[in-house]
Amino acid sequence: MMSEEGHITVLGIETSCDETAAAVVTDGRQVRSSVVASQTELHRKYGGVVPEIASRAHIENIYPVIAEAMSQAEVGKDDIDAVAIANQPGLTIALVVGVTAAKTLSFMWGKPLVAINHLHAHLQSALLNEERIDLPAVALVVSGGHTSLYDCESPLDLTLLGSTIDDAAGEAFDKVATILKLPYPGGPSIEKLARTGDAKAIRFPRSMLGRDSLDFSFSGLKTAVLYHCRGQDMKGADRVDEMDEREIADIAASFQAAVIDVLVRKTKRAAGRIGARTVLLGGGVAANGTLREAMEAMCRRHRPPLRLLVAPKQYCTDNAVMVASLAYHKIKAGLLADLTLEPSSTG
Repeated sequence: MMSEEGHITVLGIETSCDETAAAVVTDGRQVRSSVVASQTELHRKYGGVVPEIASRAHIENIYPVIAEAMSQAEVGKDDIDAVAIANQPGLTIALVVGVTAAKTLSFMWGKPLVAINHLHAHLQSALLNEERIDLPAVALVVSGGHTSLYDCESPLDLTLLGSTIDDAAGEAFDKVATILKLPYPGGPSIEKLARTGDAKAIRFPRSMLGRDSLDFSFSGLKTAVLYHCRGQDMKGADRVDEMDEREIADIAASFQAAVIDVLVRKTKRAAGRIGARTVLLGGGVAANGTLREAMEAMCRRHRPPLRLLVAPKQYCTDNAVMVASLAYHKIKAGLLADLTLEPSSTG
C-alpha cells in the first residue's frame, strides 16, 4: 500500500454533481495537483443542474481531467498507491461516471479502491492544514444539495445531528437568484449584490423547526421571497423588472441574512448540545464571506470560545482534493472497497 518512502499517494476522483474533478494528494495533505472541469456555462441557461447534461459532460471530461491531474503531479500509475472515488451522495447518473472510471483504473493498475462519502469529504477540506483538532467538534456542510450538521469525533467518525427536510441552503440561493433574475450560480450572485443592500430592510422568516431541532428548512424562506415579489396570492405582476437595483439588493441582503442567521443559530445549538470545542465549516456555500464572518463572530462570543476551521475557498466547491485527502485516513484504517462498489444518491 505504501511507497518505498512510507508515503501514501492517492488519486482522487469526484463527479457527484456538475464538476468533473481529479487530484493527486500524498499523505492526506500534500496537494500535488487539483484539476476541476466546471460545467457552469452548460447549466446557466437552465438556472440549475440538468442531470443528463451533467452526465454527458462527465463522460467527455473524466479521462482528460484524470490525465491532467497526473501530469501536473508528475506521477504515473506506478506512483499511485490507491484510487479514491466519491460514490455517494449525489446525482446517480453523474456518480456512475466517476465510479466506473475509478473501478476501471483500480482493476487495470492493480490498486486498492477507496469509497468516499462526498459530504464527509467536504468536512475534510476544513482539516487539510490541521495536525489535530480539539474534540468534540460540530461540523456543518452547506452546499447546493445538502445542509447537514454532524458530531465529528474524527475524520472517520461522524454522527449526523440534523439535515435539510426540503431545500438545502445552496438550492435556496439558486432559486431566489432565479426569482430576482440574477445570473446562475445563485450563491455568488446574491452574495455580490447583497454587499450593497440593507440586510434589515425586509424581515424574512427564520424557520427553526422547534426549539430542539437541528434540521433545516429553507423552502418557506424561498416562498416568502417569491410572495414579496409577486404578492401573497401569486396573482400580481412580477415586480422584479420594475425594481431598481437598490430594492433588489435589499431583498438579496435580507434573504442572505435569514439563511445565515439560521445556519449560525443551528450550529450554536448543536455546539451546546455536544459540548463542542471546535466548529468545522465546508461545502460550496461555505465560500460565502458573510457566512464565514458570522460564524467566526458566533464562535468568538461563545463561552468558552470555539475554534472555527473553514475549508479554503478553492476547496469549498466540489473538488477531488477532499476525496483523496479523506481516502488517506480510510486507507490507514484499512477501510477499502472492492469492484462491486456502486453509486448511491443518498449517503
